[in-house]
Amino acid sequence: MTPELTIILVNFNDRTHLGECLSSLEKGTSSLAREVILVDNYSQDGSQELVRNSFPWIKLIRNEENLGYAKANNIGIRASRGEFILFLNTDSVIPPDALPRLLAEIKADPGTGAIGPALVHQNGGYQVSFGLKRDFWSEILQKFFLNPYFKLALKVSHRAREVGWLGGACLLSKRSVLEEAGLFDENFFLYFEDIDLCLRIKEKGSKVIFYPLVKVVHLGGATTSGSPARRLQTRLEYRRSQLYFYRKHASRASVFLLKIYLRLNFALVSLFKTRRPEERALLRSQRERIFGADNIV
Repeated sequence: MTPELTIILVNFNDRTHLGECLSSLEKGTSSLAREVILVDNYSQDGSQELVRNSFPWIKLIRNEENLGYAKANNIGIRASRGEFILFLNTDSVIPPDALPRLLAEIKADPGTGAIGPALVHQNGGYQVSFGLKRDFWSEILQKFFLNPYFKLALKVSHRAREVGWLGGACLLSKRSVLEEAGLFDENFFLYFEDIDLCLRIKEKGSKVIFYPLVKVVHLGGATTSGSPARRLQTRLEYRRSQLYFYRKHASRASVFLLKIYLRLNFALVSLFKTRRPEERALLRSQRERIFGADNIV
């Protein structure tokens, strides 16, 4: 029988969280016609063995290298069959009623193209996983003013609302909407690919809905843990994706301001965060990769 819902997870060396995430999925989707696809980006920490031995009902796709989040998700989409597709981070824990409620909500409104729950920490504190737009000034506004406000407001207001974008830790969409939007942009390796996808969904005329009546625990740390070199690599990948996103969606003024900020940021990281020769070499190579021959700033 063709499943109604496909759940896609991308994993890279996150065995620490993977077992709890998949166990919660097994319990939280027992009433649904679903398939679960895990796309593994060449993990070397026993993740694949864990899936094969403890979760044989999951379809495991093994990449021969780390292809990044966007490309791995697209591989999962093309291998899937569900009318609805949920993208889920491996460091998330799904409550038993979360996915049936999200699925019912997106089916209730033909104009909704994507929907996401409130993401919370283990202690119940809210994470801000949505926004209106993303450019230089709106990022500053959101980071220093809106995020603190929303963390407090979400404690008293659980109203569903249309937003500009949702974070991809738990994001449900319709297959037809994803295909019309063009799937994930594979120029993003990690970060910003979810925001970019939401913006393109809205450009095609569908709504993106934040639905805080459903809460999903997002543990965090799957992409930022590890050695200092890996954490530095992750930070640099974030900046590369950020600059690409700005060039794609933001004004020239925002791109110019971001370049100034990034060059200052690189200088501070080089001065205070890179003590080992290999870290300095990584920083230099990534700086050249991000800016290339661009000498505007």
